[in-house]
Amino acid sequence: MIFTQYKKQIRVLCWILFALYIAVMVYFLFFADMLGRTTDTAQLYNPNLILFREIRRFWIYRSRFGCFYTFLNLAGNILVFMPFGFLLPIMSRKLRGFFRIILLGLALSLAVEFVQLATNTGCFDVDDLLLNTVGAALGYLIYALVQRRRKKNAEYRDAQA
Repeated sequence: MIFTQYKKQIRVLCWILFALYIAVMVYFLFFADMLGRTTDTAQLYNPNLILFREIRRFWIYRSRFGCFYTFLNLAGNILVFMPFGFLLPIMSRKLRGFFRIILLGLALSLAVEFVQLATNTGCFDVDDLLLNTVGAALGYLIYALVQRRRKKNAEYRDAQA
Protein backbone atom coordinates (compact mmCIF):
# COMPACT_ATOMS: atom_id res chain seq x y z
CA MET A 1 0.00 0.00 0.00
CA ILE A 2 2.73 2.45 0.97
CA PHE A 3 4.69 1.47 -2.13
CA THR A 4 1.78 2.21 -4.47
CA GLN A 5 1.22 5.62 -2.88
CA TYR A 6 4.81 6.61 -3.51
CA LYS A 7 5.52 4.66 -6.71
CA LYS A 8 6.63 7.70 -8.73
CA GLN A 9 8.85 9.05 -5.95
CA ILE A 10 10.48 5.64 -5.52
CA ARG A 11 11.21 5.44 -9.25
CA VAL A 12 12.72 8.94 -9.22
CA LEU A 13 14.83 7.99 -6.20
CA CYS A 14 15.99 4.85 -8.03
CA TRP A 15 16.99 6.93 -11.08
CA ILE A 16 19.02 9.20 -8.81
CA LEU A 17 20.61 6.21 -7.06
CA PHE A 18 21.32 4.62 -10.43
CA ALA A 19 23.03 7.78 -11.73
CA LEU A 20 25.14 7.94 -8.56
CA TYR A 21 25.92 4.23 -8.86
CA ILE A 22 27.13 4.64 -12.47
CA ALA A 23 29.19 7.72 -11.52
CA VAL A 24 30.87 5.89 -8.63
CA MET A 25 31.46 2.82 -10.78
CA VAL A 26 33.04 4.91 -13.56
CA TYR A 27 35.25 6.67 -11.02
CA PHE A 28 36.51 3.45 -9.43
CA LEU A 29 36.93 1.60 -12.72
CA PHE A 30 38.74 4.32 -14.63
CA PHE A 31 40.06 7.05 -12.34
CA ALA A 32 40.76 5.71 -8.85
CA ASP A 33 44.49 5.59 -8.19
CA MET A 34 43.92 3.46 -5.09
CA LEU A 35 43.01 0.50 -7.33
CA GLY A 36 46.25 0.72 -9.27
CA ARG A 37 44.57 2.00 -12.44
CA THR A 38 47.55 3.65 -14.06
CA THR A 39 48.87 3.38 -17.57
CA ASP A 40 52.17 1.78 -16.46
CA THR A 41 50.56 -1.11 -14.58
CA ALA A 42 47.89 -1.70 -17.20
CA GLN A 43 50.55 -2.28 -19.86
CA LEU A 44 51.93 -5.22 -17.86
CA TYR A 45 48.82 -7.29 -18.43
CA ASN A 46 47.56 -9.10 -21.48
CA PRO A 47 43.87 -9.50 -22.18
CA ASN A 48 42.41 -12.72 -20.77
CA LEU A 49 40.24 -14.49 -23.33
CA ILE A 50 40.16 -17.88 -21.56
CA LEU A 51 37.18 -18.36 -19.24
CA PHE A 52 38.07 -19.16 -15.61
CA ARG A 53 41.81 -18.51 -16.10
CA GLU A 54 41.97 -15.49 -13.77
CA ILE A 55 39.37 -16.86 -11.34
CA ARG A 56 41.43 -20.04 -10.98
CA ARG A 57 44.67 -18.05 -10.64
CA PHE A 58 43.24 -15.86 -7.90
CA TRP A 59 41.87 -18.87 -6.07
CA ILE A 60 45.07 -20.95 -6.31
CA TYR A 61 47.35 -18.06 -5.29
CA ARG A 62 44.99 -16.46 -2.76
CA SER A 63 47.60 -16.80 0.01
CA ARG A 64 50.13 -14.95 -2.14
CA PHE A 65 47.70 -12.24 -3.31
CA GLY A 66 46.11 -11.85 0.11
CA CYS A 67 42.53 -12.38 1.13
CA PHE A 68 41.53 -8.75 0.61
CA TYR A 69 42.83 -8.53 -2.97
CA THR A 70 41.36 -11.92 -3.86
CA PHE A 71 38.00 -10.89 -2.40
CA LEU A 72 38.21 -7.51 -4.15
CA ASN A 73 38.80 -9.15 -7.51
CA LEU A 74 36.35 -12.08 -7.32
CA ALA A 75 33.50 -10.95 -5.06
CA GLY A 76 34.01 -7.29 -5.95
CA ASN A 77 33.24 -7.99 -9.61
CA ILE A 78 29.98 -9.62 -8.53
CA LEU A 79 29.03 -7.02 -5.93
CA VAL A 80 29.64 -4.04 -8.20
CA PHE A 81 26.94 -5.19 -10.65
CA MET A 82 24.30 -6.20 -8.10
CA PRO A 83 22.80 -2.68 -7.85
CA PHE A 84 22.47 -2.69 -11.65
CA GLY A 85 20.32 -5.83 -11.57
CA PHE A 86 18.30 -4.57 -8.61
CA LEU A 87 17.59 -0.99 -9.66
CA LEU A 88 16.78 -1.40 -13.37
CA PRO A 89 13.51 -3.34 -12.89
CA ILE A 90 12.34 -0.78 -10.34
CA MET A 91 13.10 2.08 -12.70
CA SER A 92 11.21 0.71 -15.69
CA ARG A 93 8.69 -2.04 -16.35
CA LYS A 94 10.34 -2.60 -19.73
CA LEU A 95 13.54 -3.59 -17.95
CA ARG A 96 11.95 -6.39 -15.95
CA GLY A 97 12.81 -9.95 -16.71
CA PHE A 98 15.67 -12.15 -15.65
CA PHE A 99 17.16 -12.72 -19.11
CA ARG A 100 16.80 -9.06 -20.07
CA ILE A 101 18.80 -8.06 -16.97
CA ILE A 102 21.43 -10.71 -17.74
CA LEU A 103 21.83 -9.40 -21.28
CA LEU A 104 21.97 -5.77 -20.13
CA GLY A 105 24.48 -6.68 -17.41
CA LEU A 106 26.62 -8.50 -19.95
CA ALA A 107 26.38 -5.55 -22.36
CA LEU A 108 27.43 -3.03 -19.69
CA SER A 109 30.26 -5.27 -18.54
CA LEU A 110 31.44 -5.73 -22.12
CA ALA A 111 31.37 -1.96 -22.64
CA VAL A 112 33.42 -1.44 -19.47
CA GLU A 113 35.97 -4.07 -20.52
CA PHE A 114 36.34 -2.57 -24.01
CA VAL A 115 36.76 0.95 -22.60
CA GLN A 116 39.39 -0.34 -20.18
CA LEU A 117 41.17 -2.05 -23.06
CA ALA A 118 40.97 1.00 -25.34
CA THR A 119 42.05 3.50 -22.68
CA ASN A 120 44.63 1.21 -21.08
CA THR A 121 43.07 1.72 -17.65
CA GLY A 122 42.57 -1.95 -16.96
CA CYS A 123 42.76 -5.31 -18.59
CA PHE A 124 40.10 -6.98 -20.74
CA ASP A 125 39.09 -10.15 -18.88
CA VAL A 126 36.33 -12.58 -19.84
CA ASP A 127 36.21 -13.72 -16.21
CA ASP A 128 35.17 -10.18 -15.27
CA LEU A 129 32.37 -10.43 -17.85
CA LEU A 130 31.15 -13.62 -16.19
CA LEU A 131 31.41 -12.29 -12.63
CA ASN A 132 29.76 -8.97 -13.51
CA THR A 133 26.90 -10.75 -15.26
CA VAL A 134 26.43 -13.04 -12.26
CA GLY A 135 26.28 -9.89 -10.11
CA ALA A 136 23.54 -8.38 -12.28
CA ALA A 137 21.61 -11.67 -12.12
CA LEU A 138 21.93 -11.82 -8.32
CA GLY A 139 20.75 -8.22 -8.07
CA TYR A 140 17.68 -9.13 -10.12
CA LEU A 141 17.03 -12.20 -7.97
CA ILE A 142 17.09 -10.00 -4.86
CA TYR A 143 14.64 -7.65 -6.58
CA ALA A 144 12.38 -10.60 -7.44
CA LEU A 145 12.50 -11.89 -3.85
CA VAL A 146 11.62 -8.45 -2.48
CA GLN A 147 8.72 -8.18 -4.93
CA ARG A 148 7.49 -11.65 -3.99
CA ARG A 149 7.66 -10.81 -0.30
CA ARG A 150 5.87 -7.51 -0.92
CA LYS A 151 3.11 -9.28 -2.82
CA LYS A 152 2.64 -11.88 -0.06
CA ASN A 153 2.47 -9.13 2.57
CA ALA A 154 -0.17 -7.29 0.50
CA GLU A 155 -2.21 -10.49 0.13
CA TYR A 156 -1.95 -11.12 3.86
CA ARG A 157 -3.10 -7.57 4.66
CA ASP A 158 -6.02 -7.91 2.23
CA ALA A 159 -7.05 -11.21 3.82
CA GLN A 160 -6.96 -9.61 7.28
CA ALA A 161 -9.17 -6.69 6.21
